[in-house]
This record gives sequence, structure tokens and C-alpha cells, in this order.
Amino acid sequence: MTENSGASQAMSMPDWEKRFRAPRVSLPDWAEDAPDRALFVSNATGTYELYAWDRATGAQRQATDRPNGTTDGVLTPDGEWIWWFSDTDGDEFGVWMRQPFAGGADEPAAPGLEPSYPGGLVLGRDGTAVVGRSTDEGGSTVHVVRPGAEPVEIYRHRESAGVGDMSYDGTLIAIEHTEHGDAMHSALRVVRLDGSGVAELDDTRGGEAELGIDVLGFAPVDGDTRLLVGHQRRGRWEPMVWDVASGEETELGIELPGDVSAEWYPDGSALLVVHSFEARSELWRYDFATRQLVAVETPAGTVSGATARPDGSVEFLWSSAARPPVVRSTSGRVVLDPPGTKAPASVPVEDAWVEGPGGRIHALVQKPATGQGPFPTVFEIHGGPAWHDSDAFAAGPAAWVDHGYAVVRVNYRGSTGYGRAWTDALKHRVGLIELEDIAAVREWAVSSGLADPAKLVLAGGSWGGYLTLLGLGTQPEAWAVGLAAVPVADYVAAYHDEMEALKALDRTLLGGAPDEVPERFEASSPLTYVDAVRAPVYISAGVNDPRCPIRQVENYVDRLAARGAVYEVYRYDAGHGSLVVEERIKQVRLELEFAARHLG
Repeated sequence: MTENSGASQAMSMPDWEKRFRAPRVSLPDWAEDAPDRALFVSNATGTYELYAWDRATGAQRQATDRPNGTTDGVLTPDGEWIWWFSDTDGDEFGVWMRQPFAGGADEPAAPGLEPSYPGGLVLGRDGTAVVGRSTDEGGSTVHVVRPGAEPVEIYRHRESAGVGDMSYDGTLIAIEHTEHGDAMHSALRVVRLDGSGVAELDDTRGGEAELGIDVLGFAPVDGDTRLLVGHQRRGRWEPMVWDVASGEETELGIELPGDVSAEWYPDGSALLVVHSFEARSELWRYDFATRQLVAVETPAGTVSGATARPDGSVEFLWSSAARPPVVRSTSGRVVLDPPGTKAPASVPVEDAWVEGPGGRIHALVQKPATGQGPFPTVFEIHGGPAWHDSDAFAAGPAAWVDHGYAVVRVNYRGSTGYGRAWTDALKHRVGLIELEDIAAVREWAVSSGLADPAKLVLAGGSWGGYLTLLGLGTQPEAWAVGLAAVPVADYVAAYHDEMEALKALDRTLLGGAPDEVPERFEASSPLTYVDAVRAPVYISAGVNDPRCPIRQVENYVDRLAARGAVYEVYRYDAGHGSLVVEERIKQVRLELEFAARHLG
């Protein structure tokens, strides 16, 4: 292909494809003791991979190169090594590998540890690593791996657990665990490297209260035993400081609405506070000496990640629904600008507040830049369920808008960012609660003149794919088309085949395993209602998916086929989604074409 023909092809490419293909970078992660050495993720080659960046020289190199991509990696504190997780085609089951920062052969990072699902990783300054693992047979384990020595197991439990952080001096380890049986609300245990106990923090009171604790990080000071944690004692996530040696708990009194998280400034004198509220986020500096908050200026939109640098500046990954992501600094510059054509802008998002059966529901709406409603409308339902849609750039919704659709994204009960009660509300009536909220927003969208009631598309991936299939069966007259990506389709079969950590979550959500609460699994399973589905259904599924395994999808498809329903299935050789740009474009194109065929 000549240079001119390549440029012509790029010019004729539709904007929605350009958004997927545009080079992107993550917020660079930097080595604590070598801050000029950084690691980031980019799709520059067409597949998301890890890249090493020497900030002092500007040199960058691709560190990993695998057919289905790599995104999990971390630098050792001295910046000499890159640890990265090696699974098989997205199945999330594998081992940690490492390679020199400057380049070289990959080698097993923790010899002696068999493949597993990852359960957290922290790397010490003396070369010690603490590796969290999860397997279906062994449950959750934590291992200390010292250079040249065999791994030593220091923790084991059937319920889900993981490594939170290691103290700066490498003597203490914080473990998040759910030994009390509530996988949605963790407790903390701090241990020494030999596994002996130091301190416990359990707001669940042994599982009696639905209050979680989250590890945010040890103070970055030698000999400092303060641990920054997130808690839910006032009905939302907010940080406090817990001295694990004395037991003293210091409330910070950060009176901001919505959820609040934080991380330490490198000298330990302050916190970088991330405040999420009503689908937007902002940054603040909390100073321990003055106990005051000072705003860190960021544009209106969403900060997807932020870090404080040793010079006191803050770097952050920012975007809005209309503007593509960029890594910025409070110094006023763009930190990391990938080469190539930038992603085209999209339309801004509008807020809708709808009264629902469980309280006010927040929805985010994007409309085509031209034309008058009512529009064919896609209800793009987020996964999680403990997640939320925000005013952030997303190529998928923008593609629908480009094709003349309105897009509505609903932060249903179960979503984060609206308080603990909202997140925890879906228990036991799983799926049905969320669909009540989606139905209320659908009614608003139609009655307001936004949405054409004859051209409503229910769509989503992962938990959103599950809600799509469940909604098509429980609300068959409401939807004209369904598009489900990597969904839960047969809840009982999914439970038996999925990774152990998700089994624990399902037991928490539904109150037990399928043999203990069969009526709840039946009520919440899309397979129960498959014979009521009237809308054409498109399903995409990864054949190596450990979260929404392929067998349970096939069970649902077989039932559709048995009664001659209108459906299409696309299977691809990856796990819970794809890190390959062309594969993702193919999937969106298939969804667009399926909807166009069946909506007219």
C-alpha cells in the first residue's frame, strides 16, 4: 500500500472506527525509588500491551507481545524489573513473569508457584514479593517469595481474599479477606512476613454488618505503621488512617458528597483525594498538618486515575463523554501523548434523574448532534454490577450516536458512586431490582419524547449482558432488539463453571449456593424466561471466559434454537472481552448490523 492510499483509507474510515483505532495510553505507573522509570498500557500496535518508558531519556519500548494482549503489570520499587501476568488467551489463569526494565528474556517471577487466578501482588525493596492466588481447589492463598528461595504459604482460606499492600520497610502485609462469608464487604488482617498476626479491622463484625474495608496503602515512610484504608461507616466510601501498631484510627473529616478515595503523596505529608459524585470526579489535596482540603484543578469530566509525583505535581488520566482521554499534569503539560491520529470527539452527555421504585435513578444520555427525537435508542447497561457509568469517553456509545441512535446509560441499584445503600440494594432479588430501575428510565425516555418505543435496544456486556438477557425474558414487550456480550445466561451452570471468587460473590448476592437457595437462582436466571423472549437476540461470547463461561451460554442458545427464535451467536477465541482493537471493532460492527437489520 502506498503512503497516499493509506492516508486516503484513513480519511474515508468512519469516525466510530477511528475512535477505537486511535492510539491510547493508560496513566503511567512509576517505580517508587526510581520515579523516572514508568510502565503503561497502550494499543499502539492494535493490541493492548505493556510498555516501558524511561522518562529521563524519553525512550519507550514494548515490553509484552501476545496475541490476545497484556494489561496486568507492575514495576519493582527500584525500577529494575517488570512483573507481568501471563495467562492463556484471556482465561485469567496463569503465572507471574518478569523481564528487565531495559529489555531481555522473560523468566518466571515466582518459581514454585503453580498457575492460578491472581489475588494481588506487592513487591518489596529487598526483592521479596508477596503473591496472592486463587484456585477452585485450594481457595485463596498468600505466599511470600524471597529471592532464591522456595515460596512460603502464609495464608489460606476457602473464602475470597487478596494481598492489599506491604509496608515501606517490607515487614508488614495487609490482607483483605472475606472469611465471614460476605464477598461484598472485606475485612482486613495485617500480618508479618511469617504470617503471624499484628492487627485486625473488621467492620462487618464477623459478617453481622454490611460494612466493608478497603486497603488504600501503607504510608510511604520507613518505619511508619499507618495504613490508609477506605471504610463505609457513614454510608459511603471514605478514607481514614489506621495505625496498625497502636490501633489508633484517625478520621479525616472530608465532607464531600459521594464516594471519596485517596492515596499518599510520596513524602507522606498529604493525601491525593479522588472525589466521585454523580458520574463525575475531581481531585483534592488533603494536608495532614493543616487538615485542610485544597482543590487540584481538573477539567469537568472524569478522572480515571491519578498519582502524585515526588516533585508535588499530580498526573491524571482525564476524559469526558465528548473528549477523548489524555494524561495531563498539574504542571500544565500533557504527560504522555501517543503518536498517531487522535480520536474524533463525540457528543456531550446529559443528565437525567428519574424517580424509581427504590429512589432517584441517575441516567446519562447522549443524542445525535442532528435530528429530532424520538430516536431509536440503545440502553447500554454497564457491568459489574458494582460499577457505574460516568461522564467519560467511550467509543462504544459514541458509535451508536454516530449511527443515529440515542444512548441511555442507567446507574441502577447495585451501581457504585451513590452510597452504600444503593450499591447493596440488589441482594437476593438479583437482576430483577436492576431491571426495575431500567424500566423506570425506559418509561421516562419514551414519555419525554427522546426514545422511539418501537425501536428500543437493550444491550450490555458482562453483568450488563446478563441484565440484557434477563430483561428480554422478563420484559418481552419492552424491547425490540437485545445485544448481550459475555453474559450470564444460565445462572446455575455459570455458578458451577465460574472462577471461585465469583462463586463467593454469587453466594453473597443470592444468599447461598444453587442447592441452598434454588428458588432465588431460578428467579434470577435468564434461562428461566428464555421461552418468553420475543426480540431478536445477538450474543457474543469468549470461549476462554472464566467469569461468564461458554457452557452456560450454549445452554441458553440451545433453548433459543429449540423454539426457532431469532438469534445470532458470535464466539471468539479470548476471555471476558478482547484486548485486540480489530476484534473489538468487528464485534461492534456485528452489533450495529444486527440492530439495523431488525429495526429497519
